[in-house]
Amino acid sequence: AMAFTTKAPTASISGVRREAASGAARVPAAGRRTMAPVVAPAPSMAASTTARAATKPSTGRRAAAGVTAAAIPDGAKLSDRKLRVAVIGGGPSGACAAETLAEGGVETFLFERKMDNCKPCGGAIPICMVDEFKLPLEIIDRKVTKMKMISPSNREVDVGKTLNDKEWIGMCRREVFDDYLRKRAEKNGATIINGLMMKIDVPSNPIDSIKLSYNDYAGGGKVGTPKTIEVDMVIGADGANSRVAKDIDAGEYDYAIAFQERIRIPDDKMKYYEDLAEMYVGDDVSPDFYGWVFPKYDHVAVGTGTVVNKTAIKQYQQATRDRSAAKTEGGKIIRVEAHPIPEHPRPRRYQGRIALVGDAAGYVTKCSGEGIYFAAKSGRMCAEAIVEESKNGTVMAGPGAIRNYLDKWDRKYWTTYKVLDILQKVFYRSNPAREAFVELCEDDYVQKMTFDSYLYKTVVPGNPVDDFKLLVRTVSSLVRANALRQGEGPSVTFDSKGHAGRVAA
Repeated sequence: AMAFTTKAPTASISGVRREAASGAARVPAAGRRTMAPVVAPAPSMAASTTARAATKPSTGRRAAAGVTAAAIPDGAKLSDRKLRVAVIGGGPSGACAAETLAEGGVETFLFERKMDNCKPCGGAIPICMVDEFKLPLEIIDRKVTKMKMISPSNREVDVGKTLNDKEWIGMCRREVFDDYLRKRAEKNGATIINGLMMKIDVPSNPIDSIKLSYNDYAGGGKVGTPKTIEVDMVIGADGANSRVAKDIDAGEYDYAIAFQERIRIPDDKMKYYEDLAEMYVGDDVSPDFYGWVFPKYDHVAVGTGTVVNKTAIKQYQQATRDRSAAKTEGGKIIRVEAHPIPEHPRPRRYQGRIALVGDAAGYVTKCSGEGIYFAAKSGRMCAEAIVEESKNGTVMAGPGAIRNYLDKWDRKYWTTYKVLDILQKVFYRSNPAREAFVELCEDDYVQKMTFDSYLYKTVVPGNPVDDFKLLVRTVSSLVRANALRQGEGPSVTFDSKGHAGRVAA
C-alpha cells in the first residue's frame, strides 16, 4: 500500500540529488552519465553466464570474470551489441518487464529462483488486465460476479449488483499465473535464469557497468553454482524483501504479513463459492485489514493480513476460519502460506541505472491490498521507458529513462493510492467504523463507483448530486459509528468457541 505524502529528508546518492518523497532524481542533462556496458554479444541460455560475457574482448577496465567494459555515455550508439538489462524476480512485475524489454530489442536476462513459487495471494485481477496484458482465460480459475462484505457483527451485504453480464473479477493461482508470464517472456526473447541474486556491486563511477553475483540452480541441485554477469541496467522486481532494494540502500519500509490457507472443501460447499468471494472485516480477523475467502480452481483460499500486530497473525487467521466455518465445514487444508506485503513505497525507488518495480517498490494499495495489476503495470512501464530511450536497445539508456517511468507512474496512479489510503484510515480504525463501511457498501451508487474504478483502473468521476448524497450518507454513518465507539463495544475473543457462538447467533 502506498502513502505518497510521506516525507523523508533529501538524500544524495552517488552524487545525484533526489527528493526522497517521490523517489525521483533531478540531474542536469549535461551531467548525466551511465554505467559501462558489457561488450559481449548475446549468448545462448545453456552456456555459463560468465563464459558468455567473456566471448568478446574490449578495451575498457577489467570487469567481472575477466570481462572488460567500455565507458559509454547516455544516448551513445551501441554499434556491435544491444542494451543489456537484468530483471531480478520472475513474478508479474519482473515477467512483464522482461517481456516488454525483449520485444523491444533489448538483451534481457530474467532471474527467478523458485519457478514453482506459490505466493500467498488472494489472486484477484481486474477484467481490464485480461485485455491489456492479453491473458488467456485458461489461467483464470474463477470469474467472480458476486461478493459478500461481512461486518464485525456478521451483517452480510451483497456486492456486485451493478455489474453487467460481461464484467467480472478474475481469480487465479499465482503458480499458474506467474509461470505463464515467464514462459511468454522467454518466448519473446528473454533469457530465463534459474538463479538467486546474491549481490549487486553498485559502481561508484556511474559510467561503469553493473556486476551481479548470483547462484545458478540450472542443474537442479540444492546448492547453486556461484556466477557473475555484467549488465547496463537492472530492474529490481524481487518482492517485499528485495535484495536489489537493499543493495541500492532504497530505505526501509513497514510491511504487512499475509497468511493464507488453501482449503479443499466438499463439492456442495464449493458450489456456493463458484462465482462468489467473501470479505470479512472486524478487529477479530484483522486490526487494520480484512479476512477473505476467495474461490480457486478446486479449493478456496482463506486468509488475512496485518501490519500493526504481526505476532497475532495466526490468531487472526483462526478468527477468519471461525467466521467462515459454516460455509467451509469439512474442508481439508492442502497448503499453508505466508509472505510480507509492502505497506508503503520505498523512500527511494531507484539509484543510477537500477530501478524498483512491483512489491519491491511498494506498489500495493491500501484498503483493498491489490498488487498483481500494479506489479505487472509498473514492470511494463519501466521497461517501455527503457526501450524508448534506448531506441529499441540500440543506444545506451540511463537514469533518465527510469525517471520518466516514475514520473508517469506517479501522475497516473497517485490519486488512486491516496484515495484508498484515506478510506483505510477512515473505515478500518474501529469496529463501529467498519460497520459503517459495510453499510455504505449496500448503496448501488457506491458499488458502481467502486467496481468501475477497480475493474478499469481509473478514478471514475461521479455525478455531483449523487456525490453529495453519498457524502451525507457517509457522514451520517460515521457519526453513528463514533457514537457507538464511545459506548461499551462487544468484547473480542480469538478462541474458536467464541467465534462459533457469534456465527451461530
